[in-house]
Amino acid sequence: MSSFLLRRLIGSLVVLAVMSFVVYALIGLMPGDPIDIMIAADPNLTPADSERLRRVYGLDLPIWERYWHWLTAALGGDLGYSRTYNRPVLDILAPRLGSTLVLLGLSSVLAMAIALPLGIVAALRPHGAVDNAVNLFCFAGISLPPFWLALLMILLFAVGLGWLPAGGMAPLDGGPEGFWAGLAAKARFLVLPVATLTIASLAAYTRFMRAAMIEALRQDYVRTAMAKGASYRRVVLGHALRNALLPLVTIVALDFGQLFSGALITETMFGYLGMGKLIYDSILGNDFNLALVGLLFATLIVLLGNVVADIGYAALDPRISYRSLAASR
Repeated sequence: MSSFLLRRLIGSLVVLAVMSFVVYALIGLMPGDPIDIMIAADPNLTPADSERLRRVYGLDLPIWERYWHWLTAALGGDLGYSRTYNRPVLDILAPRLGSTLVLLGLSSVLAMAIALPLGIVAALRPHGAVDNAVNLFCFAGISLPPFWLALLMILLFAVGLGWLPAGGMAPLDGGPEGFWAGLAAKARFLVLPVATLTIASLAAYTRFMRAAMIEALRQDYVRTAMAKGASYRRVVLGHALRNALLPLVTIVALDFGQLFSGALITETMFGYLGMGKLIYDSILGNDFNLALVGLLFATLIVLLGNVVADIGYAALDPRISYRSLAASR
């Protein structure tokens, strides 16, 4: 296992290095730069001043040379400063990253906790009443855009009933009593965005679970186990479910990385200060350092999701070894 993880780590670092150059080049090719913004803000700056500033900040160098300077500084722990916030990039990213991980972690756990039993129950009697109801629910969930679902949540629970806040976040206060009071307040602000992301991913997870479970129940080893006298519950939960989880592990692991970078809509609709909204605002504000590091964090999460999926394969199916996974790569 150690050799497999080492190979995957090296491969992930190579991919991350390539993506860092691609993202750096794409951001560098965007129209406008910080010097143009400074000139627009101060009409007293002359073209000579702009040329001097570009030389000072290295913006007159070729893009590959600028990338090399940034990479050597980043490897030394210096990720630069945010132009918008006038603070180190890591000081801005750390709380936003934690907020997004809380949001995605809660929504993913809830979606899996609901999708697994729904998919299993629907697969036990295909095309029955329960299966048709689950399929109708999944069809509605997949067809409903996340931004429209967020608007419905706000109109119903915040505007109409007044039970929950329409958006924003609540900070955690210090001290024992303040901490728990702040935690309760933070939970109220999390309900609507977590529910939106849960419903958005629940339908897809349920359909994948149903399809994988139906396929697993048709296999010869299931019929053999039942012929040997194993109980129906043991066959379903002990044999079929373990193999049906394999394709779902892939979907969940890859979807978590996609949700990490795609939570922009939900975070924007609810005013939730997470990574998606931060990346979006930094790109619009030409905050190059912040946008670059934020996008690289999203890439890193996707790569880690792939590694977790491979580990999950070997844990769920004893026929799969880390050596075979490494060979397939």
